Amino acid sequence: MLLNLITPELGLIFWQAVVFLLLLFVLGKFAWKPILKGIKEREASIADALAAAEKAKSEMAKISADNEKLMNQARAEKDEMLKKAQQTAKELVEEAKENATKEANKILEEARQLISSEKKSAMAEMKKEISKLSLEIAGKLVRKELASNDAQKTLAEQLLNEIKPN
Repeated sequence: MLLNLITPELGLIFWQAVVFLLLLFVLGKFAWKPILKGIKEREASIADALAAAEKAKSEMAKISADNEKLMNQARAEKDEMLKKAQQTAKELVEEAKENATKEANKILEEARQLISSEKKSAMAEMKKEISKLSLEIAGKLVRKELASNDAQKTLAEQLLNEIKPN
């Protein structure tokens, strides 16, 4: 009896085989093709996604390299602009120094000319004053000397003797 429970009958095995084959046929006809098609579509979408990811990775590497190149160019341009700005500032300082020196020299020359002019003017004024004072002194001396008639006659004779015609 125990053996009956373990050993299946031949009819059962037959029907189980028929049902299994029928199930395989129905699954093969209706289920396997859509399942395999879905798997293949899934594989294709995964492959496409991997290709897109690889493409994006290479594009990112290219963009990163381009960005680095642009950054280096920007740094170089910045450095060049700073050098030019420093050079321009240096030139402006030098030009300002030269202009200041020229202006100072011009002012000094004008001051020298003004001093010279003032000195000449003062000398002329002083000569004028000395002449005036000399004439006044001489006039006073002559008046004092010529106060008497005898002194006048003596002076006139002296002048006539000095003027003698040649």
